[in-house]
Amino acid sequence: MMGAKDRLLPPSIPYRFFVAAVAFHLLAWVLLLVGNDGALGFVGGQGMVLAALHLITLGTLAMTAMGAAIQLLPVATRRPLGPVWAIKLMFILYAPGVALFAAGLAHSLAWAQHGGATLCVAGLALFGGLVGANLRKVDDLPGVTRHAWLAVVSLAGLAILGLALVVDFTKGFLPDHMSAAAAHAVLAGYGFMGMLALGFSYVLIPMFVLGPAVPDAVGRRTALLSGLGLLLGAGGALAGQGLVAALGIVLGLAASVVYLRGMGTSLKKRMKKRLEPFFRMVWIAWAVLPLSLLAGLAPALGAPLDPWGSLWGFLLVFGWLLSFVTAILQRIMPFLASMHSSALGGKPALLSHLSPKLPVDIHLGCHGAALVLISVAFMGGWVWPLRLGLLAGLTGAIAFGVYTVEVLRRYRSHMAAAAAAHQQG
Repeated sequence: MMGAKDRLLPPSIPYRFFVAAVAFHLLAWVLLLVGNDGALGFVGGQGMVLAALHLITLGTLAMTAMGAAIQLLPVATRRPLGPVWAIKLMFILYAPGVALFAAGLAHSLAWAQHGGATLCVAGLALFGGLVGANLRKVDDLPGVTRHAWLAVVSLAGLAILGLALVVDFTKGFLPDHMSAAAAHAVLAGYGFMGMLALGFSYVLIPMFVLGPAVPDAVGRRTALLSGLGLLLGAGGALAGQGLVAALGIVLGLAASVVYLRGMGTSLKKRMKKRLEPFFRMVWIAWAVLPLSLLAGLAPALGAPLDPWGSLWGFLLVFGWLLSFVTAILQRIMPFLASMHSSALGGKPALLSHLSPKLPVDIHLGCHGAALVLISVAFMGGWVWPLRLGLLAGLTGAIAFGVYTVEVLRRYRSHMAAAAAAHQQG
């Protein structure tokens, strides 16, 4: 991480992605609560639930991944990512695209779905191009870059399938819409987002806990197992071959075991003995990652989609990925603010000063309660735990929004004080 400050983007660039991710997170829970009648037994179809799901996947998960990658990838690889104007264009295309696409899904508006999906794919294509150009110059970080390459390839596959699924809503040309949707979900959840999460974990987790780097050999193994698992998992789902998809899931489980053991070894040897509050969400994410894969085995082997398909999608998106992404957001927003806070001279703002604790404590409790209650609701087909879980999720999203606003307010306050001190000499 030597020279990291020299490769920092202007703070407004990554923060526009983070703020948008937090706003879409809040809006998704609102839509889920409004459209809760369709949540139990949901296995696809347009409406509020599918719109909310894409506000999380596209609006929160991918938005955060894009904001984090444009800042972290140049720091990790020590190579520039691309011109700032291209990154701004990426956001201009993508953020309105997510909003328009979600509105189209919620209200079954074909023109909004097509327009929003086109904008989203254009933004994601620009992102994939910038990341691919950066990775081509890197040969000394195989553990990170192999996962990033898998994410880029998965991004291409999920975008093609996603566009086909959107067009299929009106044209009905796909032979099996559900199989294509399952393959799209595998590539989006475990491929694009999952591979970015694993790759960046190998950089971020040791850095945040002051632990030793995870050996590249571990990264190579998880990349190989993940790549084969994605090929079989997505291919089997697309072809309607459940046993092939199940074999892909088993390989994914093996990759997750190797990944978690690598993370565990780094944690055991860390210098920072007391883990920061954000790590509580990381523990949840790591616990749910293998659970989501085990839940996915059931529908792959012929169990009914209601409740097993619903449970698998919920654990994948809300349990593993949303827990991990909000954990990283919770840590990276004040971390970047602290790095920028010494730009005018003087001492940088302390992380403890920039990070209010109460909102993240509330978010942790509500997020955990939502995961348990909604999972129980899916398994039992009960409405009351579902509504309680959605209320808990919405409360947690509000608390996380308050945390984000407070981090930015404290950063601005620090910079205003530094500017006043700078003017006074």
